Amino acid sequence: MNVKIIAGSYGGQSLKAPNNFKTHPMSERVRGSLFNIVQNELAGAKVLDIFAGSGSLGIEAISRGASEVVFVERDLAANKILNENVKKLDLNKYSKIHKMGAKTFIDKNQGESFDVIFADPPYNDMQLSTVSELGGILKPNGLMVLSYPGRGEVPTVYGVVVVDNRNYGTAALAFYRKK
Repeated sequence: MNVKIIAGSYGGQSLKAPNNFKTHPMSERVRGSLFNIVQNELAGAKVLDIFAGSGSLGIEAISRGASEVVFVERDLAANKILNENVKKLDLNKYSKIHKMGAKTFIDKNQGESFDVIFADPPYNDMQLSTVSELGGILKPNGLMVLSYPGRGEVPTVYGVVVVDNRNYGTAALAFYRKK
């Protein structure tokens, strides 16, 4: 399965994506809409792509001007593909990859905080207790975007407020801002 980078300096480049039930690469339509909304947040931003899968969200962020992306992915197959995608586009200087679960990353995080966080957990295991802790590593006025199954209630995340919510049928995006 392949995913294309939509725009920016790597626009049009093709990425590999895991082809298994554990990951659900965000559709190009939803990803395009997401990045149209967050574009002005990305210039020089430090980004966390947690539950990264193929890394398409973080790589799209680099393509559109983020200065650094930290990827967190525990699934072995997805992590392998993520590393291949970063290597293929020679993005090592812009990225760090952690092969661990989201909760482990948050617990081990040593005061690192982020301007933008993309959280796209597996829909069959949303790990909302872990997601709710992400507000603690978001910089003041930072933006967090959570992908969740469409038609569901907007998940509560502590330390942040919902500033927008978009539904795309089977997928929805909640936008949170740290005040």
